[in-house]
Amino acid sequence: MIDVWLYSLASVAIVSLISLVGILTFSLKEEYLKRGVLYLVSLSAGGLFGDAFVHMIPEALEEGEFGIHVSMLILLGITSSFVVEKFLHWRHCHIPTSEEHPHSFAYMNLFGDAVHNFIDGLIIGGSYLVTLPFGAATTLAVIFHEIPQEIGDFGVLRYGGFTKYRALAFNFSTALTAVFGAIVALSLGVLAQDFIPLLIPFAAGNFIYIAGSDLIPELRREEEGFLKAALQLAAFILGVLILLSLIFLE
Repeated sequence: MIDVWLYSLASVAIVSLISLVGILTFSLKEEYLKRGVLYLVSLSAGGLFGDAFVHMIPEALEEGEFGIHVSMLILLGITSSFVVEKFLHWRHCHIPTSEEHPHSFAYMNLFGDAVHNFIDGLIIGGSYLVTLPFGAATTLAVIFHEIPQEIGDFGVLRYGGFTKYRALAFNFSTALTAVFGAIVALSLGVLAQDFIPLLIPFAAGNFIYIAGSDLIPELRREEEGFLKAALQLAAFILGVLILLSLIFLE
């Protein structure tokens, strides 16, 4: 059990440190940043779909058949993501913020980001309670997503009037809620054996919503030539294959 706590907390610490990726924007031109982020979004979408369909849903079904309870938990995960976006006015976005592409007020984005990161922590902690390889696969999927997401969040704060260093500090502080999420998941996992079977399909729904509702539409929004579209597709497939390859560790 000590290994589970160690790996979980180390994983959420790494995920939290990704919030400092905004440092890259200090030296990169916005044009190059936007171009690179779209390929990261493609990789992220493939990774999230891969983790949901290759690892999470099959794990949820190991205990029995695909019953209505599993379906409802997946739908609950999808619905919870929709609620966070709709009522907290926060969404996963990786397009640079501008007058033509505005975002919600910076402080509201910080609050929504804190909630999202807490859920990520729950998912990571719960995944490690299943097996260490399962937790590693989920962590990798979250990392794939967090890199372009945190770049987008940094842009939101800069557009909202934050200085570069203040934006980094606030972004990092909200990322730390993932640590609290992992602690809650690990604590509940010890106290209640029924917690993990509920969390895994919920997490799958969460990942499916993010990839299908937020990431794929961003890729479709951009007018790209055949070569760029092919590279985005390749990045998407690579994300799926990386998560698929991790199944051999389980």
